[in-house]
Amino acid sequence: MSVVDELLQFLAEATTPFHAVAAMAGRLTAGGFVELEGIDGVILEPGKGYFYTRNDSSIIAFRAGQASLDQGVRFIGAHTDSPNLSVKPNPIKVVHGVVQLAVDVYGGALLNPWFDRDLSLAGRVNFVDAEGNLQKQLIDFKKPLATIPSLAIHLDREANNSRSVNPQRDILPVLLEARTEDAVDFRSLLARQLRKQLPGVGDIRILDYEMSLYDTQPPSLIGLDEDFIASARLDNLLSCFIGMRALLAASAAHWSVLICNDHEEVGSASAVGAQGPMLTDFISAISANNVENRRLRTQSVMASVDNAHAVHPNFSDKHDENHGPLLNAGPVIKINNKAANNDNRNKINRNQRYATSGTGAALLRLLAERVDVPIQNFVVRTDLGCGSTIGPITASETGIDTIDLGVPTLGMHSIRELAGSRDPAYLETLLTGFLNRIA
Repeated sequence: MSVVDELLQFLAEATTPFHAVAAMAGRLTAGGFVELEGIDGVILEPGKGYFYTRNDSSIIAFRAGQASLDQGVRFIGAHTDSPNLSVKPNPIKVVHGVVQLAVDVYGGALLNPWFDRDLSLAGRVNFVDAEGNLQKQLIDFKKPLATIPSLAIHLDREANNSRSVNPQRDILPVLLEARTEDAVDFRSLLARQLRKQLPGVGDIRILDYEMSLYDTQPPSLIGLDEDFIASARLDNLLSCFIGMRALLAASAAHWSVLICNDHEEVGSASAVGAQGPMLTDFISAISANNVENRRLRTQSVMASVDNAHAVHPNFSDKHDENHGPLLNAGPVIKINNKAANNDNRNKINRNQRYATSGTGAALLRLLAERVDVPIQNFVVRTDLGCGSTIGPITASETGIDTIDLGVPTLGMHSIRELAGSRDPAYLETLLTGFLNRIA
């Protein structure tokens, strides 16, 4: 099976960050990696692979190197979350004969593409079992069960000119017909689905949940010659998957680490986000003392891998004319050093929305030459704002030299994004060479 075929299969499984981590954990286990509860006090066998998870939505996987930690560690960082519509705690609304779900917008979602899609629900539920024990379980309905109907153009003649989306009013999915006056209990619906997934679970009571909607249209290769990948959650599960494959293929000689954090799309400030303690705790655990800890961080390099904006053929003026990455033309080095107005301080500051330095970019260019992978550059237009990644956060939290890169993508943060079908293989070759210290 090709890397693209395996990627499509992974994307179909990874409907939420919880499911993405579970899918990665299964593949790592199949590749000989050992799952740990944590790393403190664990005796690590040189050359062997290990992993552990936090909150079921973030994961650290690593290969304990045969070489000394004095040589540093090669890190790959990515994130497991994507913009979506998440279900509110008291979501049920009955309006004009239909039952709707109240939802929140998670992250910077592009809302218009969510209309008229076949949507399903997935996430994690917390429940009390028949013995009174508190349990948790991943859940996925795996079938179309909701939709957000558009308002017909007959009732909004200006829809193609000026329709905007009010997230409180306009994006409530229709779930089912309200057949009786009885109130619908969303938790009971979740319990019914959980009993389908786990026939022997018995009587349960759902206490809480983290559920979100997703598009049931499967990932696919599209284009006359299958030049493109169309899928939800390419940002940033493509990077998680390829980073995992690079780690599985990495040499046992050196220390290699993959960390995939949740909550990047909402700022990373959480216990399991890039601004939380996961990575610094890991570094402390593998370091014998503070001196070794500091030496490790100084000698290490991280590749922060997150999708980049490909130049849009209909909106090429949104890119700097010399920095418009193309699909299927290789991974992109992302740079952001421009000055920008900070409205809160009313003065000029340096953005650093990407962490790439000249030294880091040079390392990546040399590596790309040696593994024969094309490389591209992205710098946002000087008069436009710039998104960010876990790169600057990780660099500032750890002091590790960090390079921001990713594959070019169209429709980023839409319910369905587009990437080149040759770029995943380019990225895998580059990241495997990075972990194996080809440069």
